[in-house]
Amino acid sequence: QVHLVESGGGLVEPGGSLRLSCAASGSIFGIGAMGWYRQAPGKQRDMVAIITSGGSTAYGDSVKARFTISRDIAKNTVYLQMNTLKPEDTAVYYCYARVRVSVTAIFQDYWGQGTQVTVSS
Repeated sequence: QVHLVESGGGLVEPGGSLRLSCAASGSIFGIGAMGWYRQAPGKQRDMVAIITSGGSTAYGDSVKARFTISRDIAKNTVYLQMNTLKPEDTAVYYCYARVRVSVTAIFQDYWGQGTQVTVSS
């Protein structure tokens, strides 16, 4: 079993910053990509940022130049630094990881429970 636990969400004023963290634990043999998605009320879940095991990154168009994703491979942890936050960034943010639980297993996708980010004055 693999668990992803997010932290760092909350309420922030427009223009402010937040840092999200997500730690993966459990039966982990290896982790491929990790990342963040978000879902606002009444909308689909969208990709925010992804980082591969090699360090390559990709960002959603709406967050480029404002958000930065990073990871600590030794700690199985991914981070999302969010700067210059806007009200439209308000959403539940979900951590994602592609995990292999043994040398013979295929990679499978796992999700965290989500953390609320609210940008409002």
